[in-house]
Amino acid sequence: MTVYDQARQLEACLPAFLAAKYEPGYQVVVVDESSTDDTDDVLKLLKQSHPQLYTTFLPRPYRNQTRRRLALSIGIKASKNEWVIMTDVDKAPDTSDWLEELGAAIDSTTEAVAGYFLKKGLRLQTFDDIGQCRQLVTKAERKMRSSRNSRFMKYRLGRYDFIAVRRNRAFDLLQYFEQSPGAARLLGLRWNVLLSNLF
Repeated sequence: MTVYDQARQLEACLPAFLAAKYEPGYQVVVVDESSTDDTDDVLKLLKQSHPQLYTTFLPRPYRNQTRRRLALSIGIKASKNEWVIMTDVDKAPDTSDWLEELGAAIDSTTEAVAGYFLKKGLRLQTFDDIGQCRQLVTKAERKMRSSRNSRFMKYRLGRYDFIAVRRNRAFDLLQYFEQSPGAARLLGLRWNVLLSNLF
């Protein structure tokens, strides 16, 4: 995950990610985008009691329109495992077994998984090819923070809480982040995602 001036969100939500149960083990990578608040102090404090937490930063000169993609690139390079999960700190899981559910849904052909924390638990969309989730990622990353939706509607609208991808395909997925489709293209993406998630 990438953070910028989100010290309070880190204090409130990061412990939920660090409390996940997953027998093979996992690593939580947080990339600080040169925050100006207490983000660094909060991360240092959490690292003392959570050895699976790894932190790094995006230098200030790189704060520009593609900063999130650059920060995610740094996080991917810092990761050690076969799978990478990209999420926002304020989209914390409700249960500690969500990684186990995610692991059980992945098979040898899966390349990416979009995950939604719903009232009835975890909902997953699996993709056997990175290209299959292009419209979902482009649309969601373009307007991810534009509105709040109910947990039911966020799946229909493709507002995922996290996206997991094989590490060797992660940079292929990043090319869809922070794209700027025109209004007509964005409307088409919204309808395509809605129609595909209705059934």
